[in-house]
Amino acid sequence: MNLSFQELGISQERAELLESMGFSAPTNIQTQAIPQLLNGRDVVGQSQTGTGKTAAFSLPILERLDPSLKAVQAIVLTPTRELAIQVHAAVSQFIGNSYLKAAAIYGGQSIDRQIMQLRRGAQIVVGTPGRVIDLLDRGNLKLDQVKWFVLDEADEMLSMGFIDDVERILSQAPNERQTALFSATMPPSIRMLVNKFLNSPVTVTVEQPKAAPNKINQVAYMIPRHWTKAKALQPILEMEDPETALIFVRTRRTAAELTSQLQSAGHSVDEYHGDLSQQARERLLIRFRNRQVRWVVATDIAARGLDVDQLSHVINFDLPDSVETYVHRIGRTGRAGKEGTAISLVQSFERRKQQAFERHNRQTWQILSIPTKAQIEAQHIQKLRGQVAEALTGERLASFLPIISEMIEEYDAHAIAAAALQIAYDQTRPAWLISGVDLPVDESPTPKPRINKRGDGGERERSSGGGRGGRSSWSKEGRGNDERRSSGGGSPKPKLKTAHREPSC
Repeated sequence: MNLSFQELGISQERAELLESMGFSAPTNIQTQAIPQLLNGRDVVGQSQTGTGKTAAFSLPILERLDPSLKAVQAIVLTPTRELAIQVHAAVSQFIGNSYLKAAAIYGGQSIDRQIMQLRRGAQIVVGTPGRVIDLLDRGNLKLDQVKWFVLDEADEMLSMGFIDDVERILSQAPNERQTALFSATMPPSIRMLVNKFLNSPVTVTVEQPKAAPNKINQVAYMIPRHWTKAKALQPILEMEDPETALIFVRTRRTAAELTSQLQSAGHSVDEYHGDLSQQARERLLIRFRNRQVRWVVATDIAARGLDVDQLSHVINFDLPDSVETYVHRIGRTGRAGKEGTAISLVQSFERRKQQAFERHNRQTWQILSIPTKAQIEAQHIQKLRGQVAEALTGERLASFLPIISEMIEEYDAHAIAAAALQIAYDQTRPAWLISGVDLPVDESPTPKPRINKRGDGGERERSSGGGRGGRSSWSKEGRGNDERRSSGGGSPKPKLKTAHREPSC
């Protein structure tokens, strides 16, 4: 039986905040780590990315921070700027309306801006080793009030050559502190770090989840910069045309808004979430099973009781926060020896999570760009052609032949057939496509591998596109984002803009 966040020791206010964000039940790593950290124990967590470890260490810290103390009380070290941004976004979400402040510090962004954040009294800092050392050397970052220290993805820091920097930072932190270390693997160097800097730690582990079924075709659509997922979903659905689909979202509000948008576009879709009464859920389930509704937009909590045979598609509008949830979601299709399709909408800052899911499941996703207008129209014409071929063998064909015989005296037979096809096509063509919606004109360029560099004296950081077992990033904008550390902070390179991040729990 799964415990609730409150049963683990999280306050009611924060548990309600998590519920509103779509997190009702803790993951395995959270169930093990949260009580230990709340009890003041040091923790070593062996877990992969995507198991919910961000919440496992940040929720206990946020419960114990002193809002009245305008000083850094917690440090989270991450190996890359992308992970720092990701963790900071999650922590900021978990803070809610409390008077706590979190700051992200990493190379590639103005150091003066980060100094200003520290002066405003940030209590929790998420940063990369090089920039943290920069700010320590300048005297802008003080560790004398630090009570909590977290090393996230320690083995990545080892592989990138950051262990010396990490030891230097740990050595400057107060001895009376609580430390947590999370790592996917435990090589000897990480064990030595644990023995040197952690005090009688409790070890928690998360077993490798089962791989997704092989008969599920896993597809990732990359969302262009400045696009919303809602905008991108329309052409994807037109191109994929799922017979039946579960569309997973994070919150009840998103479910309602997305359902309304898809219904306005003429799709057969309904919503399924915790705000619905039991009677309404049962009615929807019957309609879905009877194919009276083609698609259902659902939250994870509600969808636990939503099982439908021969489900053709599962669509991850919002990526889940753990690989266990991902496997459970997509396992609803591809059952009984049949093939299924799992589609995930992936924004640039979610690329790391997508790669982690691929490694866990030992299956490579097919990476696609948003369909162009020409591709969607070609798909509709191909579908119409199939319907015509099917109608040619149908019993009702004879009732229309007298009309053709009458019209053929005045018009060419080919022209009559083409006109009939045009009418049928125009009637099935999406209204939003006719109105000239902004769609990509051409295919996105073929992804190129990112080249990691090290400048002389520069900070040894790289983007999360590479890394152990990962592929290079798909985004052209992300190449060459090397961070530099100098006494003057260097000239920051343009930062890759990211959309508002969903929390990584």
